[in-house]
Amino acid sequence: MAALPVISGATCVAALAKLGYRVARQKGSHVRLACGGRPPVTVPLHSELDRGTLRSILRAVEISVDELIALLD
Repeated sequence: MAALPVISGATCVAALAKLGYRVARQKGSHVRLACGGRPPVTVPLHSELDRGTLRSILRAVEISVDELIALLD
């Protein structure tokens, strides 16, 4: 398993868009993403996501760190 990368909220949203997620709504700096057949997830649009926050997002969308890294490339 690869190390968890340090990424921004916008980068995370872009990576999840490759899985089919789309912006459902936004309130302040938090974006709610939805995807048919997958659970919705909220991503804060911060310059750096905390490791715990990113890990929680990955658990919610049911992907591994390696899959996230593949989406970032």
